Amino acid sequence: MDQENHWNQVGKQYEDEIFDVFKNDKQQLLPRLIRKYAGNTKHAIDFGCGIGKAFPLLAPVFKSVLATDISTTCLKQARVNDYENITYKKADLSRPTLRFPQVDFAFCCNVIMFPEYQKNMQMIRNLHKVLKDSGAALVVVPALESVLYASLRMIQWYGKEGVESKNIPQAELAYYDSNTVNLIEGIIKINGVPTKHYSEPEIQWLFGDAGFRITALEKIEYGWKTEFDSPPKWMGAPFPWDWLIECRKK
Repeated sequence: MDQENHWNQVGKQYEDEIFDVFKNDKQQLLPRLIRKYAGNTKHAIDFGCGIGKAFPLLAPVFKSVLATDISTTCLKQARVNDYENITYKKADLSRPTLRFPQVDFAFCCNVIMFPEYQKNMQMIRNLHKVLKDSGAALVVVPALESVLYASLRMIQWYGKEGVESKNIPQAELAYYDSNTVNLIEGIIKINGVPTKHYSEPEIQWLFGDAGFRITALEKIEYGWKTEFDSPPKWMGAPFPWDWLIECRKK
């Protein structure tokens, strides 16, 4: 897939097509954790900024923010804001030759999710490379355990309505590829696009290999309405989630 063209097309309807992590964060973990690493002398990077959803959390609490994305369309929208301490740079974040000034803090929200392992690993390495030795990163990635769990709750829901699992419409499971290897690798289709999802032990392995020390691994929980149009009232906790990785250079 031509990622630049894909995200340029998505950028035209970003609000409709891209899940809003900031709006749906039930416990408001992101604002709290970003403030934890903030400082008026510190420099930050929004690594895959999209249309700038994180700017209201980053710009007021850091001296400067470098906003970077592969999409010209997204960056054009991102520039429409009132913050004077943000600079912008178009870049393919999966390129081995990527070079940025080193920063104190990096934020990366649902960007490292190519179906190709090497591209994801290179982005994690680039994230490591852009940090100062004392720097920290917050990284959000889709959780494989969550999508499997949500499917299990859907099967339970059908069962309560008298529908056996073998009779569940295939359209309800369209995000799973028939390729077993893809499922093992965590490749799940979102709106028909193969998207990498991560398991907890895989996160430990990949970020460790890239030179990070994970200091915390938490769940950004969302309501069931993010998974189903009209979830039943009995469907409560545990809720679906993305993984939120706090890490530093080793």
